[in-house]
Amino acid sequence: MTAVCPDCGRSGEPLDRFCGACGAKLGEQSHDEPTDAFDPVEELPHGDDRERFPTECGLFVVESGPMAGSRYGLEAVVTSVGRHGKAGILLDDVTVSRRHAVVERIGDRYVASDVGSLNGTWLNGKRIDSAELNDGDELQVGRFKLMFFHGTAG
Repeated sequence: MTAVCPDCGRSGEPLDRFCGACGAKLGEQSHDEPTDAFDPVEELPHGDDRERFPTECGLFVVESGPMAGSRYGLEAVVTSVGRHGKAGILLDDVTVSRRHAVVERIGDRYVASDVGSLNGTWLNGKRIDSAELNDGDELQVGRFKLMFFHGTAG
């Protein structure tokens, strides 16, 4: 059974969550991993990932999407996220805008902001314009789910 876009009518793959032609979110579908659900993390996972970066550094681990398992240290003051070739975190997928979001380091805090993306930026299942990241938060950019870990936690 193929997925059909409600906006443009294009047919896609059964597990597609966004239309490959126009980027619209596809209708409610049965998936093993629902897009809008967020389960809080009870324990601090990815201890080995945390050890790879300085203790004061934030870290993203791609939990789902085409690049699952990738790790990104947030060592710069501002890290861009998008499909643009010079993005600090390059997520090459049609569901991601060229300049989708930025993560700004302010002292020991990290703030994620949407920069006018088509599909929005989601934090723990809620669409955001700008929000502070906390250890264990899930940032969703297009099809990608990035778990945020702050090096000082744990």
